[in-house]
Amino acid sequence: MKKLLFSLIAALLFAFPTISLADAAVGDIIITLGEDLTEQQKNEILAEMDAPESAQMITVSNEEEHKYLGNYIPKATIGSKALSSSGITIESSGTGLEVKTNNINWVTDEMYLNALMTAGVKDATIYVTAPFEVSGTAALTGLLKAYELSSDEAIPEEVKQVANEELVTTAELGDKVGAENASALMAKIKEEIAKNGVPETDADLRALIEKAAADLGITLTEDEINNLISLFNKMKDVNIDWNQVGQQLDQAKDQISNYLNSEEGQTFLQQVREFFVSLWNAVVAIFNGGGETAQ
Repeated sequence: MKKLLFSLIAALLFAFPTISLADAAVGDIIITLGEDLTEQQKNEILAEMDAPESAQMITVSNEEEHKYLGNYIPKATIGSKALSSSGITIESSGTGLEVKTNNINWVTDEMYLNALMTAGVKDATIYVTAPFEVSGTAALTGLLKAYELSSDEAIPEEVKQVANEELVTTAELGDKVGAENASALMAKIKEEIAKNGVPETDADLRALIEKAAADLGITLTEDEINNLISLFNKMKDVNIDWNQVGQQLDQAKDQISNYLNSEEGQTFLQQVREFFVSLWNAVVAIFNGGGETAQ
């Protein structure tokens, strides 16, 4: 739950037409396994997930990883073996997404939520793991594949591509300004678009990005600004329901508020160190219309 607090901020994403899970019932579990796992590794991962015999099993290949991420991630980062795996439990409507990871060193919780929500996935508990530390890209590909196969509609290829590009763009920006700052910036930009509509020109989009960054105390290079302009221009070409964007933002704020008011949330805030208190204040500032982020 503590990880989910920060993951929620990264996942305040716009909504593509929702992918219905007509064939998946609440409580159903879908397991995605990297194709290059040994039999022993598969058995250990299934035991780690406490996977029931009724769970649907899906295999993810390294070829599929390169298909969906090869345009955005160096081949060396993706690697030559698909090893990371995931367990997905379908939850009731309105539950939201929760992600926990083990032995994943490149794809963060925020990135998984980013890609999943961009692709229209919601209301699930997700566990991502591997037999040893790996990048996690096989699990990312698997998560999208699993939900596509569980629904009565295919996730459009352009949606997958934009989701993956956004994932990588945010991750690369996070290497420069910090993962939390990068995620907060993306959320801020989307919040403004949800409220005021999509900027009509590159100049308007640039102004929005620069203002959002300034509000959060983030300094962007010219290349970083141009990359964000390019990304959001591609989003224009995808059928986005921006009214639902605002609803997702409101829902995320409600989840954060509910947690903070709970006994668990109060205990967490009492135990957390000063750095994380400052970071939390910066996150809250996003929803209050600005503020400076922790450095």
